[in-house]
Amino acid sequence: MPFIDIKSMTATEICPGCRLRTPHGEKLMLSYLEMDAGAEIPLHDHPHEQGGILLKGKLQLTIGDETQTLAPGAMFFIPANVPHKAMAMDGPAVVLDAFSPVREDYAALMKNNGPPG
Repeated sequence: MPFIDIKSMTATEICPGCRLRTPHGEKLMLSYLEMDAGAEIPLHDHPHEQGGILLKGKLQLTIGDETQTLAPGAMFFIPANVPHKAMAMDGPAVVLDAFSPVREDYAALMKNNGPPG
């Protein structure tokens, strides 16, 4: 799958107002995350490294003990096992994340959703 039409993939709602599509290869996963205004990814951590860029909107992101409000084009890196959370501010937001290794939980969610309908 060298080329991806993200809109043709079925989105999975991982928490209220947060939908993702997660194409992946063997060692790398991309995550296209759409968040409604005020939607929040609650505080969590995982053993995967995560990097990302805010594509649209405004995002309040907490990584460890630091919180910043990001504008489109802002990039971030979250080391493995560091607690983090995110909230869409003043409207919807779109984030592109990359995970390494592949998040098995997200891969299973996408598989269970089946092909786009």
